Amino acid sequence: MKRKEIAAVIENVGIVPAIRVLTADDAHFAAEAVASGGIPIVEITMTVPGAMDVIAHLVKHHPKMLVGAGTVLDVETARQCADAGAHFLTAPGFDCDIVTFAAEHDIVSMPGALTPTEVVTAWRAGADFVKVFPALQVGGDGYVRALSRSLPQISLIASGGVNQQNAEAFILAGATAIGFTNWRCASRSSSGRPGCAFRRAKKSLPAQATFLPSSARSRKTFSFCLAG
Repeated sequence: MKRKEIAAVIENVGIVPAIRVLTADDAHFAAEAVASGGIPIVEITMTVPGAMDVIAHLVKHHPKMLVGAGTVLDVETARQCADAGAHFLTAPGFDCDIVTFAAEHDIVSMPGALTPTEVVTAWRAGADFVKVFPALQVGGDGYVRALSRSLPQISLIASGGVNQQNAEAFILAGATAIGFTNWRCASRSSSGRPGCAFRRAKKSLPAQATFLPSSARSRKTFSFCLAG
């Protein structure tokens, strides 16, 4: 899949679930739980032991799933993620070399940024999306709204403190997508069923939230993919 196609899927789905767990087995289990809930995107953070192998396995065995790498902090790690087949790279901060590497290898990049200057700098460097992180702690949906209104040409992903209670507010504020970086899917509950906050989020979020994006984007219906 080409970079533009990957970016289009991310924008259409509107949710980037990050999997941050303690073992590779738990990461596989969590990815399956996310996919079974109707979201064809997962981000495997580099804090997961054996993250590269997890990415490679998911890419090979789930061809319809977009598998990304999170917390990518240097080009060498980005290179390993690319070799594993990652479709997108993201990080809490901005590194120009990683964005350049991603573009050269037809991979979507989502660097983190906070201030308007950082957001514009990341966008000018060629980032496909700019992750506003940590969004909740610096003003929440109001802060994202201010950025989106001032910079409607930049696709923003709200991340950091986003949860099932405030997700809709971030979308209404103009975020192209939301990153659930704090649900930290657990392995299994004692009953053997998915012990994942994603499951709780599915029950709490509205089935659909129709919203009007900024004037630079067309009206669309945002679905949280709650079938399961």
